[in-house]
Amino acid sequence: MKKFALVIISTLFCIPLFAQKSSAFKDGEFLRYKMSYSGFLRAGSAILEVKEEVFRGKKVYHTKGTGWTSGMIKWFFEVDDVYESYFDKETLKPYLFKRKINEGGYKKHRITAFNYTSNTAYIQDFVEQKDTIVSIKNIQDMLSSFYYLRNKDVSKFKVGDEIKLDMFIDAQTYPFRLRFLGREELRTRFGKVNTLLFRPLVQSGRVFKEEESVTIWITDDANKIPIRMKASLAVGSLRADLEAYKGLVNSFMNK
Repeated sequence: MKKFALVIISTLFCIPLFAQKSSAFKDGEFLRYKMSYSGFLRAGSAILEVKEEVFRGKKVYHTKGTGWTSGMIKWFFEVDDVYESYFDKETLKPYLFKRKINEGGYKKHRITAFNYTSNTAYIQDFVEQKDTIVSIKNIQDMLSSFYYLRNKDVSKFKVGDEIKLDMFIDAQTYPFRLRFLGREELRTRFGKVNTLLFRPLVQSGRVFKEEESVTIWITDDANKIPIRMKASLAVGSLRADLEAYKGLVNSFMNK
């Protein structure tokens, strides 16, 4: 469950390696996802929001991702996660990242400030009550990655092509990869939607069955919205489906 929450926030909750002006999203965008266990039992919800603000004299996008469990799942495993990122409106470089999570009693509360003059990240850990400074280079945080990735032109992608970036999580930089699987017409609550299939490469372990157990369907239009995600778990599976949206910068392309 912890690893799934990490993947859903950092990819939907999913690029050029050199950022460009944003065009896939805008101020006021709102995305809401329904999470279900094994395809029938509602497990929770996730929301992603975008606002334009000024941060330390710079125009930024302030994005917020929240996720929580509900119903019967909440009785066994309560999740209450909040992620926030402030990143440059033009370059998409993150300036500040906030992470406050409670996943079945596993808690983290950290604020990370990125300094591109000294190429360092200053991490305040409010649970461990300690501060850390580490070196960084060409990174995205867990939430800014989602919006950074959506600006990638994938029109010429071939099956097997991969997208790579370095994602900063807690106090470390991790290589993040998405493998393109092809295109598929997907039946959704909004009708039939043309989608692009990607598979993030995640480390196998106690939760995921194998390294390649997560699949993401992204709208094949100018918005590049993750519309479905499915993860095979050691027991059962978890799925996230887009159930509501507003404030899109481009028309939603359904059939």
